[in-house]
Amino acid sequence: MESSLSKQTELSSDEKRHLLKLAKKSILHGLKFGSPAEAEAKDLEGLLAEKGASFVTLHKANQLRGCIGFLEAKRPLAIDVLENAYSSAFRDSRFPPLQEKEMGGLDIKISVLSRPVPMEFGSEADLIRMLQPGIDGLILSEGNQRGTFLPSVWSDLSSPQQFLQHLKRKAGFSADYWSSAINVERYSTVEFGDDDV
Repeated sequence: MESSLSKQTELSSDEKRHLLKLAKKSILHGLKFGSPAEAEAKDLEGLLAEKGASFVTLHKANQLRGCIGFLEAKRPLAIDVLENAYSSAFRDSRFPPLQEKEMGGLDIKISVLSRPVPMEFGSEADLIRMLQPGIDGLILSEGNQRGTFLPSVWSDLSSPQQFLQHLKRKAGFSADYWSSAINVERYSTVEFGDDDV
């Protein structure tokens, strides 16, 4: 089934609220049982039953506390959010597993991704000119190395050149690395948290 989530404005406020509830439910389930919560029949309705790709980002006191997601839509969006919320809390290798005492004031944000589209460019300067700050999420890859930045990263890396340099580092390259074999895909997201719905 093709995902209709590339038409991101179709997610209603109720659907966004429901996804945020699922994310919190999965983290609480993880604290108690050590596994993600499972989707119920009522969770798999409308767009939430469509294949979707999401990232779940956790912040505590305005500091990143976890961020895990998938770039390809391979499972129903509701299930993707349940799994990614659990993984963000307990499987992000940059952080220790979340503790119950951290739940108070934990900020949960969900990003639902459009389908990535390959970009065509003749040079690094060409690519930099094509980037849309605040809008584009990028996937940069060459061989077995790959990295992605969500559009929300633009708030910390506001210039296209800086954004690309940091993304190259994340993918395992040096900031000044360039090759004609580099592939770049662009996607957009609809991002929301409790304050947005």
